[in-house]
Amino acid sequence: MLSDPAGLLRERGYRVTGQRLAVFRAVSGEPHVTADTVAETVRAELGAISLQAVYDVLAVLEDVGLVRRIQPAGSPARFEARVSDNHHHVICRVCGRTADVDCSIGSAPCLTAVDDMGYDIDEAEVIYWGRCPECQSERPEDKSA
Repeated sequence: MLSDPAGLLRERGYRVTGQRLAVFRAVSGEPHVTADTVAETVRAELGAISLQAVYDVLAVLEDVGLVRRIQPAGSPARFEARVSDNHHHVICRVCGRTADVDCSIGSAPCLTAVDDMGYDIDEAEVIYWGRCPECQSERPEDKSA
């Protein structure tokens, strides 16, 4: 997490507001959080804030590089404050738990395209799907009944 989010906002020409800092704290406090959860957390801290205001603040924070947005297939967008590296994610197909996965080889973009088609590739986004340890230990439902 960055030590001076207010300074970065100012540096990029954005006003520093209580809502922006509260949203940043909410994202920093829980990795891979949804906007709905951010809104609940900020409401507990500041009082009223609309979901649209949360999305607006998240867009600003993403623009200045304080948060990263990930959108796994079939799931709402999630936000995280781990922005200092190019890492990937693993998601449980059963419960939706999401965790960070460090790049397994090399440095960004972690994967080298066989044919880069002339692009200057600076990031690779990989999502691993499976079942988390807790969901693996649960007995699957009997589908024959």
